Amino acid sequence: MRVAGWLLLAVTAWAQNAPTFKTAVSLVHVDAEVASADGRILDGFTKKDFRIFDEGKEQPVLHFSAGDAALDLILLFDVSGSMGPKVQQVGLAAREGMQELRPGDRVSVMVFDTRTRVLLPFTDDLDLVERTMRVDLARERFRGGTFIQSAVSDAARAFMHERRTERRRAVLIITDNLGQRTRRESTVVRELWEADALLSALVVRGGAVQTMAAIHAYMQPILNVGVRGMAAKTGGDFLPANDPAAEFPESMQRIRSRYSLYYAMPEAKAGMHRSVRVELAPDAASKHPKAHVRARTGYLTPGQSQSTNRP
Repeated sequence: MRVAGWLLLAVTAWAQNAPTFKTAVSLVHVDAEVASADGRILDGFTKKDFRIFDEGKEQPVLHFSAGDAALDLILLFDVSGSMGPKVQQVGLAAREGMQELRPGDRVSVMVFDTRTRVLLPFTDDLDLVERTMRVDLARERFRGGTFIQSAVSDAARAFMHERRTERRRAVLIITDNLGQRTRRESTVVRELWEADALLSALVVRGGAVQTMAAIHAYMQPILNVGVRGMAAKTGGDFLPANDPAAEFPESMQRIRSRYSLYYAMPEAKAGMHRSVRVELAPDAASKHPKAHVRARTGYLTPGQSQSTNRP
């Protein structure tokens, strides 16, 4: 059975002062971060600082952790025609980005243009990840079109084939955010929810990307797809980058530093979509009046897979 946004945890008790659960309690898992009005990430929050709503009804937060989860991370590189110099710069910055990872994290490296390819399957050998980014990315031809939606869908499906653990799952896509429409955004978002994965984006700018953006404005709706909406609905970041090599480590750090919240899944039919909203509790909101919470906006209840048919 594929599991989306929930965990079956057989536990007797969490740490001291944590609530006690019966065996096989179904929990909904939500990763969240708090951002200021100017986009800075705010920290120092605790369990009592968050409120979470399922289908508009507030749910008690049963378990909470801050930035201490191991990662299962897919690095998804756009290797279409306009992306060569920028992606190669990120590859050369691999060592700095790897500083945000820890022993026990697992990483897979994937690339895409009009099709998606796996350069490196999931591994906990972080030195091998670094070499793949520095060496193998430089060998890509950087040509062809950009099927962003299909690539993100392929990344979500890659997670579905992995054994579910307590690691935080994330896709970090490095792209110019200019692509051809290949899927319905809502379908890809549901696949990410089903995979229990957030999507973050490092969006490169400058040079050929700016020229393509001008062309892009005249070619809607054929060229009118990107990752902003998908990232927002999974709780991920959308970071414009003039210098992606310098900002790549920040993207990694933001994925690492999120809060994890868990609540008991309400009774519902299998395979149904349910909405989620996370906000700051009144005291925290009064201290940070312009802050907002980034978190997934929904999940699928466990049951028959929702992604068996592709449009």
